[in-house]
Amino acid sequence: MARTSLTSLELLVAIDTSGSISAAARSLGHSQPTVSAGVRRLERTLGLRLVDRSPRGSVLTEDGTAAAAWARDVLTASDAFEASVSALRGQGGTAHLVVAASLTIAEHLVPGWLGAWRRRRSSDATERTPAAVELIVRNSAGVMRAVLDGEAEVGFVEGTEVLRGLRMRTVARDELVVVVDPAHPWARRRRPVTARDLATGSLVLREKGSGSRDTLERAIEAAGEVLPADLPQLGSTAAVKAALHEGDAVGVVSDLAVAAELAHGTLVRVPTDGLDLGRRLRLVTRTHGDLSPAARELVAMVGQASR
Repeated sequence: MARTSLTSLELLVAIDTSGSISAAARSLGHSQPTVSAGVRRLERTLGLRLVDRSPRGSVLTEDGTAAAAWARDVLTASDAFEASVSALRGQGGTAHLVVAASLTIAEHLVPGWLGAWRRRRSSDATERTPAAVELIVRNSAGVMRAVLDGEAEVGFVEGTEVLRGLRMRTVARDELVVVVDPAHPWARRRRPVTARDLATGSLVLREKGSGSRDTLERAIEAAGEVLPADLPQLGSTAAVKAALHEGDAVGVVSDLAVAAELAHGTLVRVPTDGLDLGRRLRLVTRTHGDLSPAARELVAMVGQASR
């Protein structure tokens, strides 16, 4: 069997992550025919049917899903190999790595990833290039734009759509939860809230471009409802949480962001019915162009941590 190219494996992983060939093409910045042709070549190389094709779209077969999981391992190992070789080359000077992340990821996941990355670098006797890290915190749309514009090498986002020209990889998952103040009537509600309840309730939203806002709007629309255009919009999760203690406001935020409040009882989680509020948290880099050694090391480390 001919050697499988890493580019082909990237296509397969993108389809698994995105859910379809068309979405994978958008995430990679390729045309749909280009991705389809690449998948057919990979199927011929492997001798397996990886994708079920129908007028309604294309999804991975059982073999395709299994192959995508193995492909992730290969890509992670490739990233680690390139990072290690770069370290051995000992490129002089001090590296400056700029990372962009959405607020929830920046507060709850990036510190752990950067800490593990620094520990790995400091314990590696072959590492000769010091690195200074700068973290940019923006909403998901701003993070993607920063990576596309070259302001940041690596980004972490919460949104469901990734801009053309970016490569993405799922590195974690979270779930949006409906939360209220303990004095709110919904705190004692026995029935789960529905999309209709949220659309007609006193929601306080994040701003447009926020990954949380994007996920909520899509979940509401999938349930056949539409959020009113005149709902209050706030620029941070902290502002949303503060608003919940004033009046009858209802918030929908990441479970990572309210874990402490739920544990201490200062906010109450309200069960939902008929709403898919789960999210994939993604690492994004530019489709074209090489990452610096420091960035490759971080990407490889986060990829290994997410396995």
